Amino acid sequence: MKLNILIIVVLFMGYSVFAQYPTGTVQVDSLYSKSLENIAGEKPTRSVHIYLPPEYEQTKKKYPVIYYLHGFSGSDSKQINELKLNNLLDKGIAIGKIKPVIVVIPNYHTLYRGSFHTNSPLTGNWIDFTATDLVNYVDENYRTIRKKESRGITGFSMGGYGAVKLAMMFPNTFANVYSFSGCLSLYNELGANGAVYKKLQEIDSREKLIKDYDHFLENAIIAMGQAFSPNKDKPPFYADLPFYYESDNLITDANTIRLWNKQFLHNMADEYVDNLKKLNAIKLDWGRNDQFGFVLLGCRELSRKLEDLGIKHYAEEYIGNHGNKLWTDDGRALNDMLPFFDTNLEFE
Repeated sequence: MKLNILIIVVLFMGYSVFAQYPTGTVQVDSLYSKSLENIAGEKPTRSVHIYLPPEYEQTKKKYPVIYYLHGFSGSDSKQINELKLNNLLDKGIAIGKIKPVIVVIPNYHTLYRGSFHTNSPLTGNWIDFTATDLVNYVDENYRTIRKKESRGITGFSMGGYGAVKLAMMFPNTFANVYSFSGCLSLYNELGANGAVYKKLQEIDSREKLIKDYDHFLENAIIAMGQAFSPNKDKPPFYADLPFYYESDNLITDANTIRLWNKQFLHNMADEYVDNLKKLNAIKLDWGRNDQFGFVLLGCRELSRKLEDLGIKHYAEEYIGNHGNKLWTDDGRALNDMLPFFDTNLEFE
């Protein structure tokens, strides 16, 4: 009898007997985006996982929104089913890391594992999808606070890159941005001496490229090419690359290098300096031991560029690599990202 009473009380309080904290709801939604109509065969209907805080159904309150952009080869479903972002949000709200908030996780997984958050005449207008179509959809269908001060954007790796890019391009939509290891540069593995360009000589089909994770970086470079320098007349991958081989001869494509450099955040900052100054809060972090040198150096370069441009921001190089120390109890998401948004978002 006492056990039954205990179970009823626990459930009434919003707890599951299998969970430590009150649990929010994850809605699996989708939307068709005209911005994503394309000639590459990418699906313009995108799935979206939306986290609603535990109290959402019991109140009529409106909530700020954090848009979370997943990393390359990830997806919205993986972020929930494998990385358990919803459990982390439950804990963060319960222990006071952040007040109740809506979190939106769109799907940017493509035929080549990632969109790289760029408007491309080949794969679709991914910037417009997020900044316009997705934000409008969420505001129309969920109880959000519809102003920039109550919107944040964050992401990891490819998603961290996209978060900063979208914030600097749309400061009247997103006022706060936090990027995990989200910078790119033509250094180290992406530079002329990177072994990846030689390996790409041996890959002549999408099936070979994506069949396993042995070609992870090669796949990423093709995805960047489809975003930054698409070429619809160049099968099988329909992209120009900054470096490539003809037999054993390394060829440098200066025009493609210019196109890629225009998409790197430390270069974009010059063009969008006025927009960056409109943002309420910016934070970058990255691991000192990131196994991708082009990320490590790109993050350092972006922070230095922002400093030289007089852009107020927070930047931290912590002891970690590209993917660890993010989702654990002592990780960056719970202890740094959520408090950042709790401090800087406007709540009702």
